[in-house]
Amino acid sequence: MNHAHTARKLLATLLLSTLGASSVWAQTSDMSRGEIRKVDKAASKITIQHGEIKNLDMPPMTMVFQVRDPALLEKAKAGDKVRFSAELKEGAYIVTAVEAAP
Repeated sequence: MNHAHTARKLLATLLLSTLGASSVWAQTSDMSRGEIRKVDKAASKITIQHGEIKNLDMPPMTMVFQVRDPALLEKAKAGDKVRFSAELKEGAYIVTAVEAAP
Protein backbone atom coordinates (compact mmCIF):
# COMPACT_ATOMS: atom_id res chain seq x y z
CA MET A 1 0.00 0.00 0.00
CA ASN A 2 1.35 3.43 -0.96
CA HIS A 3 0.76 5.62 2.11
CA ALA A 4 2.04 8.79 0.41
CA HIS A 5 -0.49 8.40 -2.41
CA THR A 6 -3.32 7.75 0.07
CA ALA A 7 -2.29 10.77 2.16
CA ARG A 8 -2.26 13.01 -0.95
CA LYS A 9 -5.73 11.83 -1.96
CA LEU A 10 -7.04 12.46 1.55
CA LEU A 11 -5.47 15.93 1.64
CA ALA A 12 -6.94 16.78 -1.77
CA THR A 13 -10.40 15.63 -0.65
CA LEU A 14 -10.21 17.71 2.53
CA LEU A 15 -9.03 20.76 0.61
CA LEU A 16 -11.85 20.51 -1.93
CA SER A 17 -14.50 20.04 0.75
CA THR A 18 -13.14 23.06 2.66
CA LEU A 19 -13.23 25.22 -0.47
CA GLY A 20 -16.82 24.19 -1.11
CA ALA A 21 -17.85 25.06 2.43
CA SER A 22 -16.18 28.47 2.26
CA SER A 23 -18.03 29.19 -0.99
CA VAL A 24 -21.37 28.45 0.68
CA TRP A 25 -20.37 30.62 3.64
CA ALA A 26 -19.47 33.50 1.31
CA GLN A 27 -22.87 33.28 -0.36
CA THR A 28 -24.87 33.29 2.87
CA SER A 29 -22.68 35.84 4.65
CA ASP A 30 -23.36 38.41 1.87
CA MET A 31 -27.07 38.28 2.60
CA SER A 32 -28.71 41.08 4.55
CA ARG A 33 -31.83 40.97 6.69
CA GLY A 34 -34.93 43.06 6.23
CA GLU A 35 -38.69 43.33 6.17
CA ILE A 36 -40.64 43.82 2.96
CA ARG A 37 -42.72 47.00 3.07
CA LYS A 38 -44.14 47.00 -0.47
CA VAL A 39 -44.09 44.83 -3.58
CA ASP A 40 -44.65 46.41 -7.00
CA LYS A 41 -44.82 43.51 -9.46
CA ALA A 42 -45.74 45.74 -12.42
CA ALA A 43 -42.55 47.80 -12.00
CA SER A 44 -40.39 44.87 -10.78
CA LYS A 45 -39.56 46.77 -7.57
CA ILE A 46 -39.54 45.90 -3.89
CA THR A 47 -39.35 48.20 -0.87
CA ILE A 48 -37.35 46.75 2.02
CA GLN A 49 -36.65 48.11 5.49
CA HIS A 50 -33.20 46.61 5.95
CA GLY A 51 -30.25 46.40 8.28
CA GLU A 52 -26.73 47.16 7.15
CA ILE A 53 -25.84 45.94 3.66
CA LYS A 54 -22.12 45.28 4.09
CA ASN A 55 -21.17 44.62 0.47
CA LEU A 56 -22.67 48.00 -0.48
CA ASP A 57 -21.38 49.82 2.62
CA MET A 58 -24.98 50.92 3.23
CA PRO A 59 -26.42 51.72 6.67
CA PRO A 60 -29.87 50.52 7.80
CA MET A 61 -32.76 52.27 6.06
CA THR A 62 -35.92 51.72 4.04
CA MET A 63 -35.48 51.88 0.29
CA VAL A 64 -36.84 50.75 -3.06
CA PHE A 65 -34.83 48.19 -5.02
CA GLN A 66 -35.22 46.90 -8.54
CA VAL A 67 -35.24 43.11 -8.83
CA ARG A 68 -33.06 41.19 -11.27
CA ASP A 69 -35.71 38.52 -11.83
CA PRO A 70 -39.42 39.41 -11.50
CA ALA A 71 -40.05 35.81 -10.35
CA LEU A 72 -38.44 36.83 -7.03
CA LEU A 73 -41.61 38.83 -6.31
CA GLU A 74 -44.10 36.00 -6.91
CA LYS A 75 -44.37 34.93 -3.26
CA ALA A 76 -43.17 38.17 -1.64
CA LYS A 77 -45.61 40.27 0.36
CA ALA A 78 -45.50 43.23 2.72
CA GLY A 79 -44.58 42.20 6.25
CA ASP A 80 -42.41 39.23 5.23
CA LYS A 81 -39.10 38.96 7.10
CA VAL A 82 -36.41 38.14 4.55
CA ARG A 83 -32.74 37.63 3.84
CA PHE A 84 -31.63 39.14 0.56
CA SER A 85 -28.64 39.98 -1.60
CA ALA A 86 -28.28 43.25 -3.47
CA GLU A 87 -25.77 44.83 -5.80
CA LEU A 88 -25.13 48.21 -7.37
CA LYS A 89 -25.14 47.97 -11.15
CA GLU A 90 -25.09 50.91 -13.54
CA GLY A 91 -26.31 53.27 -10.81
CA ALA A 92 -29.23 51.10 -9.68
CA TYR A 93 -29.57 49.01 -6.52
CA ILE A 94 -30.79 45.57 -7.55
CA VAL A 95 -32.00 42.66 -5.41
CA THR A 96 -30.43 39.51 -6.82
CA ALA A 97 -31.81 36.96 -4.33
CA VAL A 98 -34.46 36.90 -1.63
CA GLU A 99 -35.57 34.16 0.77
CA ALA A 100 -37.67 33.88 3.91
CA ALA A 101 -35.64 34.67 7.02
CA PRO A 102 -35.27 31.76 9.45
